[in-house]
Amino acid sequence: MRNLEEDENGVDEEEFQKKEKRKGKHDKPKPWDDDPNIDHWKVEKFDPSWNEGGMLEVSSFSTLFPQYREKYLQEAWPTVKSALKQYGIACELNLVEGSMTVSTTRKTRDPYIIIKARDLIRLLSRSVSAPQAIKILDDEMQCDIIKISGLVRNKERFVKRRQHLVGPNSATLKALEILTGCYILVQGNTVAAMGSFKGLKQIRRIVEECMLNKMHPVYNIKVLMMKKELEKNPELAQENWDRFLPKFKKKNVKQKKFNSKEKKEYTPFPPPQQPSKIDIQLETGEYFLSNKRKSAKIWQEKREKQAEKTAENKRKREEAFIPPKEPVNLVDKSEDANNNVADITKSLKKKTEKLGKRKSEENLNAETYIMGSSEHASGKKSKKQRSSA
Repeated sequence: MRNLEEDENGVDEEEFQKKEKRKGKHDKPKPWDDDPNIDHWKVEKFDPSWNEGGMLEVSSFSTLFPQYREKYLQEAWPTVKSALKQYGIACELNLVEGSMTVSTTRKTRDPYIIIKARDLIRLLSRSVSAPQAIKILDDEMQCDIIKISGLVRNKERFVKRRQHLVGPNSATLKALEILTGCYILVQGNTVAAMGSFKGLKQIRRIVEECMLNKMHPVYNIKVLMMKKELEKNPELAQENWDRFLPKFKKKNVKQKKFNSKEKKEYTPFPPPQQPSKIDIQLETGEYFLSNKRKSAKIWQEKREKQAEKTAENKRKREEAFIPPKEPVNLVDKSEDANNNVADITKSLKKKTEKLGKRKSEENLNAETYIMGSSEHASGKKSKKQRSSA
């Protein structure tokens, strides 16, 4: 039994080793894997010497644009054409069909630049300005056009949720641009974004969550701000951040529906039949009147209604000419009022007496001052003063 088990274990080990060899056949370590001088994430700029022969086949892309963009594209097309000419890409603006076309030429060296040119015309058709759209030709810049029209069926809800994405005075959009480092433009049924791959991934998630009513963009902004702060701490680089991030729970508060209609008591009997026009005429005796009298009665009722209406209109017109009532100053004849008046007169008398005393003192002071000055004056002046006295 033991020999059989040993044989089986030996066979299993051999098979496992064979499988391991097959699995790791091409996973051999390379000399540049651990080289600290090499940045594996860096996108190197294309050198034309890498593809001196050029392109073997002509590749082209075209896209339609809305009619309201026609005038702007006509003005901005020379700048777009000159930007693409540097990379050897030909472009054409067809105003009859309403389309833009880009294609490779013999001078094209970079094989990926045609994809960048395709993204450029797509951004131009989605109302992105020409100077901003030309930045997509850089190797480090990427773009993403997110369709939001199919995420919401109701148009009112669609407009409301799209406005949540923009925010008051575009505050939410600016905050997202700062935190993700991307350019965002909400136009019609699409959201155009330009930036790094990481930022574009975050924007797509935020936009879809907003339009599907999963999470408001403001909460996502709070999460992004927390992540920015956590990135600064090198100790938390290898740890899970879920314990630091806020968790938002969706709360749908159900509003109670108030039934305005009061429930009537159940009765097995049907409601009484309403009287017809003929029954009403029979009751009033109008049924037995002649046609001439009927028409005269109708005419009389019309005249009465007209008279009431004209009187009401006249009253409304005359209201504008009625002078407003003047406010009447009510004289308070109560004892409290009389007492208040008496107190005021007493206080005024005291104030006048004080002022009189002050003035008399000031006059005395002035005379003494004058007399003092006359004593120090010359003898001639003193004689004159004496003679005058």
